[in-house]
Amino acid sequence: MEVEDNQTLVTEFVLVGFTTDPFLRIIFFVLFLLSYILTLTGNLGLMALIYLESRLHTPMYFFVGSLSFLDVWYSSVYTPRILSDCVSKNNHMSLAGCTAQFFFSGGLAYSECFLLAFMAYDRFVAICNPLLYTTAMPKKLCVQLVAGAYVAGFANAIAHTINTFRLHFCGNNVINHYFCDAVPLVKMACDDTQVYELILTALIGSNMLITTAVIMSSYTGIVAVIIHIRSATGRRKAFFTCSAHLVSVTLFYGSILIMYSRPKSQHTPNWDKANALFYTVVNPLVNPLIYSLRNNDVKAAFKKIWGRFLAHK
Repeated sequence: MEVEDNQTLVTEFVLVGFTTDPFLRIIFFVLFLLSYILTLTGNLGLMALIYLESRLHTPMYFFVGSLSFLDVWYSSVYTPRILSDCVSKNNHMSLAGCTAQFFFSGGLAYSECFLLAFMAYDRFVAICNPLLYTTAMPKKLCVQLVAGAYVAGFANAIAHTINTFRLHFCGNNVINHYFCDAVPLVKMACDDTQVYELILTALIGSNMLITTAVIMSSYTGIVAVIIHIRSATGRRKAFFTCSAHLVSVTLFYGSILIMYSRPKSQHTPNWDKANALFYTVVNPLVNPLIYSLRNNDVKAAFKKIWGRFLAHK
């Protein structure tokens, strides 16, 4: 702690996590360890499958593989720290550590917003211009879109982080959360947060509006095309190609909107933790399942690779 103008400034934080009960912490450790193993296995496995199987070397699966890569990194920002706090008696985090976690958390969250928006555009091109799909979505453009998602994501994270950590935190240094998030940090600020909240709203709002507009306009075009497909089988097939992406978007955007669109008075620690779990832990876990379990191409590729592996044993 440092003292400035008769105020004790916080230089480290204490993360409460999910519980202080020793028995429950063991249960949480096992659950989060299992979820982390499944998250890494699912996402890395899907990435390997896409790389090894030539049938999956299409723009759609390039974006799916990119999403899996992002989710591996994203889940690693949170879960190792959760696991550490479950077994450690020292839940302290330095100001620098909190800043780093906050920056990568924001950068990856913003990047996923843009990546999901570009994936919606990819589905629009695939359904509305199927004969020109590979021409309209060349590999160079796909790489540029994914790179653009990261550039936009981390540019926003820089602004978000600077805006947050220009504040001075004083008094109680206990964060009733499992990671350094904007909501509990603002409650600890001893400065006037009115300007901060305006900038935060503008940052999150503008990014959500831009990416949501891309997604909504893409799906408006998709629906318009599906309506004019004469056969019921054709309509189902067209909708099925978008279903995984729609589920992923709903989970990710829904949880973030619920988290940050509510008034400050309605935020409670337990509700914020439960809601944040969806976009920090659950979404990276279920994304590879969403894009593989009901996907015939992925299942066929897995059987082929698995058969090739057994043949060499």
